[in-house]
Amino acid sequence: MKIFTLVLVTRNSEILLGLKKRGLGEGKWNGFGGKVEFGETVIRAAMRELCEESGIVADECNLLQRGIITMDFANGEDSFEIHVFLCTNYKGEITETEEMKPQWFDIHHIPYDLMWSEARLWYPVFLSGHPFEASFSYDIQGHIINHAIIQLP
Repeated sequence: MKIFTLVLVTRNSEILLGLKKRGLGEGKWNGFGGKVEFGETVIRAAMRELCEESGIVADECNLLQRGIITMDFANGEDSFEIHVFLCTNYKGEITETEEMKPQWFDIHHIPYDLMWSEARLWYPVFLSGHPFEASFSYDIQGHIINHAIIQLP
């Protein structure tokens, strides 16, 4: 299983998303994150990826783990486990990087059609403030064939 992080930055009724400029997900809007490196904790990976992709710095106490998403693929690719964090307080200036172009969106006008297909299913739960666990299974073409989202107390 591959372990990833995803940080979603919010302020008032807006969410900061980044347009992926290269690699996996190029041309899609998403939060900021990536693979946890060997010897790195999940929270440290989230902090590192947020800074690398957006230019902003969040202290560990400013990242609240809000969810865990698992993904299974029929094409034989390793499963993913994605740790989803909320960030509402950070330092520095939001900057475009080689990998991502950040932009604020109203939470009622999130560009779901330009995001990964599962985003429209779990983002509303995330934005409701409830911790959650989600699982998605994909067919060989990458379409969702099964999913479950559980709000936690």
